[in-house]
Order: sequence, then structure tokens, then C-alpha cells
Amino acid sequence: MTKIAIIGGSGFENPEILKDSRTVVLETPYGNPSSDFKIGKIDGVEVCLLSRHGRHHEYPPSQVNNRANIWAIRELGCSHILATTACGSLRAEIGRGDLVFPDQFIDFTRFRANTFHDRFEPGNMQHVPMAEPFDEKLRRLLIDTAKQSGIKHHPSGTVITIEGPRFSTRAESNMFRIWGADIINMSLAPECILANELGIPYAAVAMSTDYDSWKHDEEPVTWEEVLKVFNENVKNVITLIVSAISALKHPNLV
Repeated sequence: MTKIAIIGGSGFENPEILKDSRTVVLETPYGNPSSDFKIGKIDGVEVCLLSRHGRHHEYPPSQVNNRANIWAIRELGCSHILATTACGSLRAEIGRGDLVFPDQFIDFTRFRANTFHDRFEPGNMQHVPMAEPFDEKLRRLLIDTAKQSGIKHHPSGTVITIEGPRFSTRAESNMFRIWGADIINMSLAPECILANELGIPYAAVAMSTDYDSWKHDEEPVTWEEVLKVFNENVKNVITLIVSAISALKHPNLV
């Protein structure tokens, strides 16, 4: 049965979006998830909403308990994960408010627990393939939905995840561009890695809010700018996710 986890949460607690909602609190072997879960339905599809940074944005990126979040999603029986995130653009053609559906990541975090496999059992070496980390069927559904909705988007891209909570220096921002990254954020790794380890199809909707620090004809990114652009364009993310989840009622799409 299709059951969707949405990681992000902004705007999705609106009762007009989530029907028959209830709150579920879970504990995991890895501690508590970032927030309780709001569970209800979107167009008849069961949906579990998790606020990655807490209901009051109390957890900075380095302190998000990603293992507990993904483990709890698995315990709830979710069949797919749709993640939402703000990001910085490392390419001139990716403008503010544009949506990006990444197909690759570079994990530039340093201090986060990034695997469930803290110990190998004899004869069971858990080296998980990660060549294609984002689920292609989910990505294709998001791309097709964005096209149908007339939402400006970029169908692929490499996201680099940094530790945070600080933003990049200009030197770092330019280095990431040389490495081939198209967007930058502080959230998708190791979240995507952990979902892959548990075999849960995972795709992300990234909204570009700024140009990080590489663009000399733009002011370097600030948190206030990120919030302003995100709030101005979050309706597009909500429209996209709601429409995509409605399409997931058709089992041939996933």
C-alpha cells in the first residue's frame, strides 16, 4: 500500500491540505525523531509529515537526528519519502524560486551519523550501492507534475550538502562549482543515504532561494533572504507535492 512520508513540513500542517489528521509520537533505537508525526490523507493517500528541524525549527542542521527520523518513517510503514528543502544556486540559470529535482549528491558533511551499520555481522558486509541515490520513478513523477502545473523547474542536478549552520565562504562556493555541484544545502545528506540503506525510495524537491556566495554581482546569502524567498514560493512546493501524491494513487506510477 502506498504511504508517503514528507520530510520538511512547512505549510503542510494546513488542515485544508491534510485530512483527518492525527499526531503520533515515536521513539526509536537511535533516539527521538526531530518532531512528532502529523498523519492524515491527501486525496485519499495516507501521508506522514515530519518537521526535519523540529516544529519550532529548534534543531540546526548538524543536530538533526537523521537516523531516528528515517527509522521512524520505516516503522510507520511508509513506502516512499518525498523530502523538501531550501537550497542555494551554484548556477546562474537556476534562479530564485526555481525548483530542482536532484539526481546526485555530494556529501560534504563531517560530523553526522551517516549509516545504520555501526557494526558488520560476520559474512554480512553492508556496503550499500549509491550510484543512483534518488529514486528515478519518484523523480520522474515530480518532473512530470511540475511540467503539468507550469512550475519553473530543473529536472536534474547535483546537490552538495555542507555541515552548516554557517554558509559557505566565496572560496568554498567556487570550489563546489568546480566540483560539478549545481545547488547547495545542509539537509539531504545523510538523510538520502539512510533512506537507501533501509530500501525506501527517496526523492527531493529543492527550492533555490539564493546564490550562495560565489556570485559577485549578488549579495552573499543570508538567513533572512532564504526565508523571504522560500515563503514567497512555498505555494509552488505545496501544489507540486499535493498533485504528485494524488497521482501516486495509480500504482503503475511507482
